[in-house]
Amino acid sequence: MNSGHKTPEEIRSSALRSVLRELNATSRDIEASSCISSDGFSLAAALGDGVDPDRFGAMCASLLALANRAAQEIQRGNLKLVLVEGDYGVMLLVQIGPDAILAVAAKPSKSLGMIFIDSKKFAKKLQETIEIASFAK
Repeated sequence: MNSGHKTPEEIRSSALRSVLRELNATSRDIEASSCISSDGFSLAAALGDGVDPDRFGAMCASLLALANRAAQEIQRGNLKLVLVEGDYGVMLLVQIGPDAILAVAAKPSKSLGMIFIDSKKFAKKLQETIEIASFAK
């Protein structure tokens, strides 16, 4: 029985979730965010009710992998982000180092540029958090 001690994975997940909540608070337009491993597993999420973080993570990882292959095919270099625009808003997928992805869902907004900037800034924070947590293992 666990006597109140958290595993390294629980500590990492909690730290990542804290960063995601901070990201979500930067703009009224950001509705949800998730940190996903490049193989599609949810590392941490601040998503809406009814969203399965593991299913969402698998779909995002697949989408980013396909976009990366397409970028390589047309010689665009390493993929940095993918923008998906729908009737009710946008979703950004931002590469976090070689092993993780930040997914951000936002309302349609005139401040899309700020959402891009904040997403990239918080992707760096998430990468630092992942690196610190991997040293703590």
